[in-house]
Amino acid sequence: MAFVSAPERFLLRIASDLAYSNPFIPERVELERSALGAEFVEGEPVWSVQVEDPDRPRTNVWKIIALLEPLVERLRRHLERAHDISASDLALYQDAVLHVMYHHAFPYFVETIFSSSKQKRMSFYTRFQAEWERYFQIPGVSLPTKHDPGHIFACFYQLVRAFHNIFLCIIGGSLSAARLRASVWNSIFTHDLRRYWRGIYAHMADFPTLIMGPSGTGKELVARAIALSRYVPFNAETVAFAHDPEQDFLPINIAALPATLIESELFGHRRGAFTGALEDRKGWLETCPPSGSVFLDELGDLEFALQVKLLRVIETRVFHPLGSTAARQFRGKLIAATNRYLATDMQNGRFREDLYYRLCADVILTPRLRDHLRESPEVMRDLIHYMARRVAGSEAEPLASEAEDWIRRHLPPDYAWPGNFRELEQCVRNILIRKQYEPSESRTPSNAENLSEDLSKGRLTADELLRRYCALVYAETGSYEETARRLKLDRRTVKSKIDARA
Repeated sequence: MAFVSAPERFLLRIASDLAYSNPFIPERVELERSALGAEFVEGEPVWSVQVEDPDRPRTNVWKIIALLEPLVERLRRHLERAHDISASDLALYQDAVLHVMYHHAFPYFVETIFSSSKQKRMSFYTRFQAEWERYFQIPGVSLPTKHDPGHIFACFYQLVRAFHNIFLCIIGGSLSAARLRASVWNSIFTHDLRRYWRGIYAHMADFPTLIMGPSGTGKELVARAIALSRYVPFNAETVAFAHDPEQDFLPINIAALPATLIESELFGHRRGAFTGALEDRKGWLETCPPSGSVFLDELGDLEFALQVKLLRVIETRVFHPLGSTAARQFRGKLIAATNRYLATDMQNGRFREDLYYRLCADVILTPRLRDHLRESPEVMRDLIHYMARRVAGSEAEPLASEAEDWIRRHLPPDYAWPGNFRELEQCVRNILIRKQYEPSESRTPSNAENLSEDLSKGRLTADELLRRYCALVYAETGSYEETARRLKLDRRTVKSKIDARA
């Protein structure tokens, strides 16, 4: 009898692709559709927090697991009797088992994440190990990939934490939100989860992450999601993880501190290194564990001299505390964020090109709130309810309804929300306290709003439209080159149009 039939092999191949796919991309939905055929349940295209029934289980996921469980059990019994199985079929069996085991472990890991005690011990590892031995330690069978159960257990926990952190930190059902969630997932695992599991997981600290976007678009939330989702080794003998991920996020807001204090916070100092340095102090680069992350917010405001020192840390992983000649090693991951347009800062000599090119291997762009709303206006309701829950607790539902009604009656449908998500949250807070909100730009229409109004009423010549549109894009980018790239025009044409407006 054949190890697997053609329909079973088709299901196993899809399950293999699903096991290693980015859960936030549309391709995942198509894989589920292919696996289930007529049994596929429509209406679950985007993994995002829902206002109604936020804990609704994802039906398609569990339907696929229900198909795989009896199949992998039958294949396991077959392997006990026959060993002349092709390496490709063994690889499919292995991936299917891992897929099933992950979903068996999922509720236990979720319970651990939400546990108030934050215990490191994983008592259900015994059950996991027994299941591992049952499916993988079959006499006479050599599987293609020699996975270590403790390593896979750590990988499973990381997958659950990453999904949880991304799912709860990046809200909204728009395509922009979905793309952002997928981008953050890739930042954690790369686009190839198989390669990540084989060994790249041990090298991810070598790749700094740069998060770019306007103020109020959730850059710190993205940084936190990445930092709290890093791989943490598991010790099978002590049944414990090496670190508590919740303690491994070390943020520094560069714009809020003077340069000397930033340097001390980062690098540490020896006693007497400067006035007020009364004792030795370790900086966060030194105290950060291998699974930890140092987050530099507002990186564009970092002084030029400190940019040089930061570049050396990235290149060599070595630094010196203030007042010391002894070298220290940075073992964690560096995450940076900025709302500045670094291309312009590099042209103006305010930001080092060599530092940027050391940071740009992994860049995440956070979209504006208006981009989300342009794609999916209904996202506003989910965001308001989410923010109401953050600020009002048990009074969240009536506050959300009140805020929705106030915004609908008092703000234009195309209001640009210049402060992005931070402005929307303050709007909800204002309505909670004063039952009203006054936007800072409510008295003066923006250039984009003026252009939109003139365009809709046919007031512009073609040349005037081009000049004003060039000026509008230039105001956002601050660069002739970037404006020309976005508009697909020659740089000289863009410059002449903008100069004509001056």
